[in-house]
Amino acid sequence: MSTADDTHRSQALALLPAEGKPDLLFLLLHGAGADAAQMRPLAQALHTQYPQAAVLSLNGPEPYDAIPGGGSGWQWYSLVGANDDNHAARVDAALPDFIATVRSWAAQFELPWQRVALAGFSQGAVLALEAVQVEVALVGRVLAFSGGYATMPGHAPAQVSVHLLHGLQDGVLPSQDQVTAAQRLVQLGADVTADILPGIGHELHDELIERALEQLQSFVPAHVWREAMQAAKEQGLAEKEDE
Repeated sequence: MSTADDTHRSQALALLPAEGKPDLLFLLLHGAGADAAQMRPLAQALHTQYPQAAVLSLNGPEPYDAIPGGGSGWQWYSLVGANDDNHAARVDAALPDFIATVRSWAAQFELPWQRVALAGFSQGAVLALEAVQVEVALVGRVLAFSGGYATMPGHAPAQVSVHLLHGLQDGVLPSQDQVTAAQRLVQLGADVTADILPGIGHELHDELIERALEQLQSFVPAHVWREAMQAAKEQGLAEKEDE
């Protein structure tokens, strides 16, 4: 995978604060055969809502190989000959370099993992979802648009809020798979939301982006509630002791 200073492959679109250091980092991941520009609507929406954040849309590390000659797009891993039996292995092979890239960008902006988020579309969403399954303390949030898991999750990613966003009419990756995944994550105790919107196909639709921004602002992870309740309990006990 490309390194953090390879602007052609890795940093293809960057929206940074007008002044001062970023307090958040969003890394955006396009779908197979596309490029970083595909994520521009989301990047601009995030930049508007979080002007002090660094929003980077990255290009995949490989030329898209499903078209002879590669076309002009990129991919995170090859889908040529991919099927249900080998898809997960291809994702697994792509993860180490991808995780290293995420950590490299977080270090460059001197941000802790809790203040880093991944937002992916289609293949980019698959990569983001699987990355937090295998790597602890990588990012604090995942926005997965029109994507899914290569393997149904067997555990909840620790202290990660996962937001699944999908079109009900998606003919590429059926929305029911994401409903099943969300139900499974809830059973495992994960912090997860799932928004399946009617009239939307396999696309980075404006309504999905709007819903994602709402979730970022309003969703409070369970561990934050637990910490607040514990602090309130300890405060109550301290007050009783002082009486």
